[in-house]
Amino acid sequence: MAGNTNSDDEFQDAIGEEITEKEATSTQLSEKDVDEIVEKQSQLALDDEAEQGAAGGDSILKTPVVDTELTIEELREREKELSAEQLAENKEKADILKLDGNEMFKNGDPEGAVTIYTEALDICPSDSTKERAVLYGNRAAAKIKLEANKAAIDDCTKALELWPEYVRVLLRRAKLYEQDDKPDEALEDYKKVSEIDPGQTDAREAQVRLPPIINERNEKLKTEMLSSLKDLGNMILKPFGLSTQNFQMQQDPNTGSYSINFNQKPS
Repeated sequence: MAGNTNSDDEFQDAIGEEITEKEATSTQLSEKDVDEIVEKQSQLALDDEAEQGAAGGDSILKTPVVDTELTIEELREREKELSAEQLAENKEKADILKLDGNEMFKNGDPEGAVTIYTEALDICPSDSTKERAVLYGNRAAAKIKLEANKAAIDDCTKALELWPEYVRVLLRRAKLYEQDDKPDEALEDYKKVSEIDPGQTDAREAQVRLPPIINERNEKLKTEMLSSLKDLGNMILKPFGLSTQNFQMQQDPNTGSYSINFNQKPS
């Protein structure tokens, strides 16, 4: 299982190495280094939002940026007119743009990074699924920095549709879900992380931390729902001189099912 994580690292390193001769003079940043930077800055953004009480639910990009890429159908239609050589050139250009976006992110320009990652997505070949997943994952990290958590979740989801075992993005989305008060969704992502990488500490801790939170919320919702039903029942029964107190629910300890008994004169 841990081998999946290693292949993840090797793949991302390979992405950076494909153009190292061309880019070595302008950037010495490997993909693995970028991922570490992305993860640290993403977590800082999440921590800031938690302290400020901004769960990110209604956050929007502070400044308009280009983050609407071609649909996969539009991209494939465009690719029909390209030769194999042109597609290879586009892939190389997308790799270079990705490194440019990484540099912008590293240097404190997440808005520029979002725009550059989007430009890369518009030319990165449709069959380069892992490369496109990395672009979506990195764009999600930039959007977190811009406090656009909903948009970041969307990008994480797009990345995972292309690469379901992308552990870093699973963790990124899990943390976003948790900040957005969606513990059920967060727990599912943490469970997937543990399946892929059983040694992942954050995922293990979350699987201990989140279930009690989910149970407490469910109990609260159940109490609120029963209270609302009781109020509705009393309103309906009032014209008949009855109330919900005339009806008692008893649960069968063996089956868990309920039976309702009528009591003409409740105590």
